Amino acid sequence: MIKKLTLASVATLALIMIPAQAEGMKCQAGKCGAGMMKQAKQGNMMQKKKKNSPFLIKHGLPHMTKMIMKSWDDPKLALTEEQKTKLLVVRKETMSGVMRLKPEVMALQKEIVEASKAGTKAAELKAKVEKLASLETEATMVHLTCLDDSKAILSAEQYTYLMGKRK
Repeated sequence: MIKKLTLASVATLALIMIPAQAEGMKCQAGKCGAGMMKQAKQGNMMQKKKKNSPFLIKHGLPHMTKMIMKSWDDPKLALTEEQKTKLLVVRKETMSGVMRLKPEVMALQKEIVEASKAGTKAAELKAKVEKLASLETEATMVHLTCLDDSKAILSAEQYTYLMGKRK
């Protein structure tokens, strides 16, 4: 009975260790987990961005002017000079609106978290939470307005092209 248990344990351990050893050998050969490390870094960056986001909707909405700037001279997007001029105005308005709100949102979030950790009751934090929600709503409306304005400047084909690059 003990022999069977020992053999079963050794077999299980071997099943676990062989893939780990194989991965270790790849690492020694300089071929380990570069893709996995890149994915982990990207995941951490996304988490940081979400934590530092002044928006009510933390993910899901495209950052249109950022996408447009990355494809600014892309012949497939084919922006006209008139479109470029209008899109620069939208970007400037959007960025100034968000950057005006972001420091206040971040400071208020930090203040609420610290107060909560220090034992401040929820009822006492209600006004600050409502103010935070109002600021995040305002930032989100700036974002949504940017999407509307950008979409109005782009042709349907240009918009579809940009959204296709997002995937």
